[in-house]
Amino acid sequence: MRDTPRLSSSSSALQDISCVRVIQLSLSTQLQTTNLFTLVKMPATTDTPKEAQAASIPNLRDRIPKLQSKRRQAPPSNSLPVPETPPLPPAPDTSAFEFIKPSRRILSKKDHDLFLASPTHDLLVAFVFGLAGAVVDTPISAVSKKTPSPIVQSILDILNNVEDVIARSPADEQGDSRFGNRGFQDFIDLTAKEHTAWHKKLGISDEKAITEVSTYFLQSFGNRTRIDYGSGHELNFMVWLLCLYQLSIITPDDFQHLVLKVFTKYLTLMRHIQSTYYLEPAGSHGVWGLDDYQFLPFLFGASQLLHHPYIRPLSIHQSIILEEYGADYLYLNQVAFVNSVKNVEGLRWHSPMLDDISAAKSWEKVLDGMKRMFVAEVLKKLPVMQHFMFGSLVPAVEEMNREEDLGLPEEGADAEGGEVVVMVDGMKHVHQMNSWGDCCGIKVPSSVAAAQEMKRRGGGEGLRRIPFD
Repeated sequence: MRDTPRLSSSSSALQDISCVRVIQLSLSTQLQTTNLFTLVKMPATTDTPKEAQAASIPNLRDRIPKLQSKRRQAPPSNSLPVPETPPLPPAPDTSAFEFIKPSRRILSKKDHDLFLASPTHDLLVAFVFGLAGAVVDTPISAVSKKTPSPIVQSILDILNNVEDVIARSPADEQGDSRFGNRGFQDFIDLTAKEHTAWHKKLGISDEKAITEVSTYFLQSFGNRTRIDYGSGHELNFMVWLLCLYQLSIITPDDFQHLVLKVFTKYLTLMRHIQSTYYLEPAGSHGVWGLDDYQFLPFLFGASQLLHHPYIRPLSIHQSIILEEYGADYLYLNQVAFVNSVKNVEGLRWHSPMLDDISAAKSWEKVLDGMKRMFVAEVLKKLPVMQHFMFGSLVPAVEEMNREEDLGLPEEGADAEGGEVVVMVDGMKHVHQMNSWGDCCGIKVPSSVAAAQEMKRRGGGEGLRRIPFD
């Protein structure tokens, strides 16, 4: 039997060294593990309470922002309060009135501030808002079969006479120009010659009273010199009716017919005038404004639709709604007309403000917004109100400036280029109607003219696009 060989001293030494290295490697691994736990703040022993372990782990749910849908966010509230409707005062006793020819009195910012704080401002707001209140939830067809009062019928006859004057005052030949046609001046001149007899049929016998009232009447069709039309001229038509109220010719009982018969007739008449004489918009807001020419159809129209069971503000994008109900509601009718004279499709492209308003949740919101706009964008705008005229029936504040005291021309005596002179900080300032100034804007071609030219050409050769379409 062979003996098992013994390990030499050198082999024994190598085994001892290997054991030492294994022990060192094991200790190094333990130290690294300890450092790792230290870095992540993990407990060093297994007997640490589970609550402490859970608290040491961050809750990622608290660090991730919560996502919210934009549809759920409430729209920003309008900081402007809805204008209140002042009480409409009864018609004054005009037996002792000294009638005068209306003239401009808002010739500076101070004059404008005096007007905004005056009883006349409240009278205008009360009259216009009172007309809107008279047609709440009332379509045009509801009064079409009702016989108007004799005075309302006389007013309608006057507007029919104006239609006849248009036929006798043809537009001048001006080629493809889409700016104001000089034939409009012949129309205004002929209307000025014939209106006296029309006003006498309304029961106005005093010549001075006719001069005062008819000044607003003639201005309601546009400016003779500048051949333009805008919300200021539309306001003059309201003031003409207000003068008839002040003279006790019309009463609040006539208000519904004044909107749904007289104003609708005036609106149709103005579209005829615009399409005949290519009246330019009085201002340069372009597509960023509510409409190139009119404002009140949207105010009165929103009142008509106030509680409609199924027509919503968003319904203006539906052609079938405009076609089916446009004859009954001023708002829808005006949107349809705007669509018909623009050379691009879609409210978002040619009338973004109307498109934005269509997102309102109710007609009450729209009506409140229109009341804000009437006060803020018409009565509070100096470029609009600098043309407003005051007489005895619609009086100015005594402290307001006068044209003759400042050596300024009358509203109807503007320079041939259409310049308007007002006072700014005690100095005369000329508004150039064909300049790039912010006060009056620039001359803008008529969008109605573009539509008429396309009809005249039978839809053939197109017109060169202009940026203001």
